[in-house]
Amino acid sequence: MKDLEQAGILLGMAERDHRALSGMEDPAVFSAEIFGFHVQQAVEKALKAWLCCLGVAFPKTHDLDELGSLLEEANQKIPEPLVSLLEFTDFAVAFRYDAFPDLEGDMDRPACINQVGRLLDHIRQILKQTDPQSSP
Repeated sequence: MKDLEQAGILLGMAERDHRALSGMEDPAVFSAEIFGFHVQQAVEKALKAWLCCLGVAFPKTHDLDELGSLLEEANQKIPEPLVSLLEFTDFAVAFRYDAFPDLEGDMDRPACINQVGRLLDHIRQILKQTDPQSSP
């Protein structure tokens, strides 16, 4: 059964993580682990909101690939330019508790923030189509 109320709650939480990302562009202030964690959290909550719109049950997981697979099984497709966001799974746990010398590497923070914003826009549209009464 669709849970549009829960979808709206999760989407709101994802939006708060996205807003936090906008203040984390400076790697001298926020490490890659902290920035990546909030990317992962925003994407996780957004994908779970999408699954709620579809009425698809999901496990308690931080694994973005697993959530993406559930969407695929429901005949949903993450827009191609946003699929790379699934690579942030390791920021949920592994990179928060283990020391890694250079996670910053190729991380383009403004691009990540933009991609998360586009994913949120995509899911807002899905929620709106599912429940025209909603205004996330």
